[in-house]
Parts: sequence; C-alpha cells; structure tokens
Amino acid sequence: MDKPKHILLIIGGGIAAYKASELIRLIKKSGMTVRCVLTESGAQFVTPMTLAALSENEVHTTLWSLKDETEMGHIQLSREADLIVICPATANLLAKMAGGIADDLATTLLLATDTSVLAVPAMNVRMWQHAATQRNIEQLQKDGINVMPPDEGDMACGEYGPGRMPEPEALMAEIASLMGSPFLTVPGADTDETELGANPLAGQPAFAPDQHRPLHGKHVLVTAGPTREPIDPVRYIANRSSGLQGFAIAQAAAEAGAQVTLVAGPVHLPTPAGVMRVDVETALEMESAVHDALPADVAIMVAAVADWRANTKAEQKIKKKGDAPAPLELIENPDILAGLATHDKRPGLLIGFAAETEKIAEHARAKLAKKRCDWIVANDVSGDVMGGTDNSVHIVTDTGSEIWERMPKSDVAQKLVQKISEEI
Repeated sequence: MDKPKHILLIIGGGIAAYKASELIRLIKKSGMTVRCVLTESGAQFVTPMTLAALSENEVHTTLWSLKDETEMGHIQLSREADLIVICPATANLLAKMAGGIADDLATTLLLATDTSVLAVPAMNVRMWQHAATQRNIEQLQKDGINVMPPDEGDMACGEYGPGRMPEPEALMAEIASLMGSPFLTVPGADTDETELGANPLAGQPAFAPDQHRPLHGKHVLVTAGPTREPIDPVRYIANRSSGLQGFAIAQAAAEAGAQVTLVAGPVHLPTPAGVMRVDVETALEMESAVHDALPADVAIMVAAVADWRANTKAEQKIKKKGDAPAPLELIENPDILAGLATHDKRPGLLIGFAAETEKIAEHARAKLAKKRCDWIVANDVSGDVMGGTDNSVHIVTDTGSEIWERMPKSDVAQKLVQKISEEI
C-alpha cells in the first residue's frame, strides 16, 4: 500500500472492551494506523493511557475538549479515517446510531461521517435478541452500516447464546476484507503478512522444504462452516457449525504443501496461511464455488450444509399475526457431496463429513454408500463438538473403519492430512 490505511476505533462500554487492546495490536501489525475514541462508559473498562500506548496516538474522549477541537475537530477526526470500527458496539450505541442521536463525541462523529463503518455488537444474549435491538440492526444495515454478527458462547453474566464479541483475529480478518487489502496478518506465522494472491504457496515461508511436504503440488478443496438460508431480510435457517474443524484441515493441508481452496460459510475466522478462501452464504452459493474450484486432487467436505431452504424469500420482514404461525414452505438443498461423486471432474479422493448424534458408525457406513464418496469422517455432535475446540471421529472406508479418541480439532486435522498423504 502506498499510504498506510487509517482505522478510527470507537470503544463502547461493555466488558468486551478489553479485546480492543489486542485488536489495536493486530491493526498496527498489519501496517495500518489506528486512532481511538473512548466513550465515557468504555473508560470504565479500559484506560486512555493503555490505548494511547498501544496505538501510539492520542486518545479522544470528549466532544468538549477545547484543545482537541482546536487541533483536530470531530469532523476531521471522522473524515481522515479509511474505516470506522465500533468495538464493542453496545445496545445503547446501536440504538443511538439507528436513531441519529449525536450526544457525545462518538455518536457525533458517526453522524458526521461518510466513511465506511463497521459495528461489532457485544451484549447479553437477551439484549441482542430483543426486538428493539434487532430493529436497530435492520435499520443500520439499511443505512449502509456493516454489522458483524456476534459469536455464540458463554457470557460474562453467566448466560449462553449469541452476543459475544468475536475474537480480535476474526475482527482483523473482517477489517482486512472491508479494506480490500490483499494482505492478512496470521497470528502465529513466522511472517507478518500472508499474500492471498494467485499463488497460495507464497504464503507458506515458515513451512518445511518441498521434499518434506507430502502434498506439495496437489490441489486440496475444503468446505467449512454452516450455510445460511434466508427466510426474510432478518431471519435465516442455519446451524451451530463454527467452521473450526474445516479451517484446521485447510491449515494442515497447506502446511503439508498443498494448494488449498477453502470454501467457507458465514464464519468469522482468520484465513489460514497460504490458503485461498472463497466466502459464501447459502448452499447454492457453496455448490457453485465448489464446482468453480475443480479440478482438485482431494476434496474434504467438512461444511454443515443446511438440508433445506425456504422455497421463497419474503422481501419484507414477516410479521406475527397472533392467531397462527406464518407458513414456511421448505425445499431440499442440493447434495453437494453426492454431486461431486458423479461430477466429470470428480476429485481423486473424496471425503465427506457426517455430523451424527447416535449410531455413529452405522449412519456413516450408510452415508458412504449413498453419497458414493471414498471416506466418511463421522463425528458425534451430541455434546459440545459444534462450536467447541475438541472432536472425536470415526473414519469409515470401503475396507474398514477407525475410531479416533477425543482430541483438539487441530490434532484431528493433522492426523487426517497425514492419512490423506499416505493414501495418495
């Protein structure tokens, strides 16, 4: 980039404000500059001194600072930014933004800007699910504000559900995407930048030499995450898949030397080093992206694709009638795995994943025959596997089966890629 991109970071008053410190570090590491606006409530969780030390810039806290308004008015503060990020965006901040209220520095500069804005909501699950919050989100999206969906998980208040702020690495990936940057900092890599360009192997400088990389020269196609099937502008059919297992497999395949194409459903995870990523939303989009990525030597279909979609998407939000639920006609989504098995560019090794809650091995063998693939990796999702960090799997093939004990998903990925390497 000829000129460093500049991020204006607004920090709202929520417990997730502490994650802003790590986000600042990642923004700086990516080569961008960052300036912070700290709300009065945000200052209850992080201090201006901490943010100033990390950002290496003055932190702005009030609309009524004579010095700040003389040297850099709030209008200029918003106009000099390439992207404004609100993190965390509390329910109160979102409501003010949706209503056009400007009663402090943060809301005033947001009303005065024509710069792209990314809001990162973080709040209690019931606050997030409240009709007023969802109405505000809908309005903000209509106004052109980018809203990053919150993660689902344990809350600081002890409850569980959607409302958690995504991790800083996922936020950094979203920022890089909105900035149109071809570079993405990958935490833990020996290089600060990974080029997501025409040659994905260029993003692998820290990996072993070619002769020790068993998948070097092979093309591996991986799908990961859920799909979202829209019902109306604010509702969709989906599942709890986090994408963690698929992303771990893509990472392991790249480390083994493969050229990896990762077709990812709507998850907020950093792109693994050396991996070409294609983001999709629906099952139809995923099917198209998979076919576009062919030919491939290996296809590992980890994504939890929705089985059904709404026959028609309502153009406006469906309203409650009070007397009966709204009718919802469903139709089946395409079977992407089975379609690959009969494709004229069928991958040499086709591996499907099966999420089961009972009779794991029995259902996996049935799916192997029905889908006409080479392996089925069946995992028991009756516990906390979906969204969790560990997994236990059954590998079912025409010649037999293996049971792998519960282990971190990264270890499952490494072990699976090793088995693939031996096979091909």
